[in-house]
Amino acid sequence: MISRSADIPAVHTDDSVCIELRRLHRFFGPTKAVRDISFSVRRGHVFGYIGPNGAGKTTSMRILATLDLPSYGEAFVDGFSVINDPELVRHRLGYMPDSFGTYRDVNCWEYLDFFARAYGLVGRDRTRRLRWVLDFTGTRGMAEKPIRGLSKGMKQRLCLGRALIHDPSVLILDEPAAGLDPRARIELRRMIGELASRGKTILVSSHILTELAEMCDSVGIIEQGQLLATGSVEEIQRERKQHRELIIRVLERSGEMAKQLAMHQNVQNLVVDGQLVRMEFSGDMPSQAMLVKELIVAGFEIAEVTARSKSLEDVFLQVTEGLVQ
Repeated sequence: MISRSADIPAVHTDDSVCIELRRLHRFFGPTKAVRDISFSVRRGHVFGYIGPNGAGKTTSMRILATLDLPSYGEAFVDGFSVINDPELVRHRLGYMPDSFGTYRDVNCWEYLDFFARAYGLVGRDRTRRLRWVLDFTGTRGMAEKPIRGLSKGMKQRLCLGRALIHDPSVLILDEPAAGLDPRARIELRRMIGELASRGKTILVSSHILTELAEMCDSVGIIEQGQLLATGSVEEIQRERKQHRELIIRVLERSGEMAKQLAMHQNVQNLVVDGQLVRMEFSGDMPSQAMLVKELIVAGFEIAEVTARSKSLEDVFLQVTEGLVQ
């Protein structure tokens, strides 16, 4: 296919959309690794890509990174087609794979310098960029250290630095927190948040769902190559009609209170556990406040009320079935 020349500007159907997949399919013989996936990510947002192993996450990420071609459908990075304009996409995208090759006898500075040169950075601009990446990833003090001597966490930082060396507008991070200790994961989360605040658009996959929930503006849940749900965690909860868990601690008469609650239209799945009455509550916050007020007026001595929204893990378990292909 013939690509557009580099001096022709990208055509943006929406200037705020930086990653877009349109009815993407990828087949490997009889295996349908990706089936009719469509979603978009706005500029400066972090999108969490969630699914079991073999769900199709890495395949669709590789297509975005121009390392594979779709069987059908299309994908765009910063307005450029990964099929028709792969070179233009590569200059706007940084890809951090789940595993990456290193050279045992090369130090961190030499490793990053190689990729800086590959992207055409020269002179002071290359030196300035190398120093910024080493500072940002916290590897400046290890610039002269051979890669073979780095810990897993430091190698992940170095790989992130490689993805950042040409200052891309889009980052694709495939399991960046895999194998990291808690402190390294916290630092990685901080770096991703800072990059998003600088306007980078980030698509990140991870099995650590609690961390994704904290850093992502929206998520996509994929299983057996199909996108099952997309949006913010709150939007998916509303769409799936997931309810908050409400726990009320009452000093006496918990059984009587449960009987009264059972007649309430917004209460389901009541469980009495000593002084605790647990339930799923489908009403909004004003309705919850009114419910508690009614119980107090009815003479129940309420000592504590705890409300808990469903977590991303809860959403994932409800949406998926644990199927692999």
